[in-house]
Amino acid sequence: MITLYHCEAARSFRPLWMLEEMGLPYELKMLPFPPRVFAKEYLALNPLGTIPFMVDGETKMTESSGICHYLGVKYGPTPLMVGPEDLAYGAFLNWMYFSDATLTFPQTLVLRYSQHEPDQRDNKVVGDYAKWFLGRLRAVEAATANADTLCAGRFTAADIVIGYALRLAGTTGLAKDFGPNVAAYWARLQQRDGFKRAVAAEQKAGVEQNVASRVRA
Repeated sequence: MITLYHCEAARSFRPLWMLEEMGLPYELKMLPFPPRVFAKEYLALNPLGTIPFMVDGETKMTESSGICHYLGVKYGPTPLMVGPEDLAYGAFLNWMYFSDATLTFPQTLVLRYSQHEPDQRDNKVVGDYAKWFLGRLRAVEAATANADTLCAGRFTAADIVIGYALRLAGTTGLAKDFGPNVAAYWARLQQRDGFKRAVAAEQKAGVEQNVASRVRA
């Protein structure tokens, strides 16, 4: 059984969404955010104290996009993956890495210095990295100008990992600045049954495991 450690609306949503799209059985363990502060026993499992943390037999992973790639390859074949024989393979891999290195990273700084550490609030950092994110988001705006998905002519794991970065923008307050193509693309992603099941799964597990929601209205 795959076990996924997850905080509501955090990067661990990527593998959760992937699991739901693939219909794989899993156990979801909810943690308060940040777990290194509010669930210190978790450090015995993951010394980094970060999420996600996935356990699949002897395999243990901490990188959200990497976990999605792992699941697609190990438990495929699945149309969510794009192989080296496909002309879109390079684009697929680029989006998989772009998702965290380019789109999620700047948002973590915006979130940290605007919400999580009010005593260290730095408006310059927030403003600079908000501009960074929105500037890099132009790649998604261009890619979705004439296509419903990012690559290969179908919904893939690339849409899952990029889609999470767009979900995070709702938390960081940057979604209001989406361009029209990104806004329409994000609206389409939220209509997927797999996305809806993943949201429902984290909400249900949070209630059952008595982990309070951190998502603001």
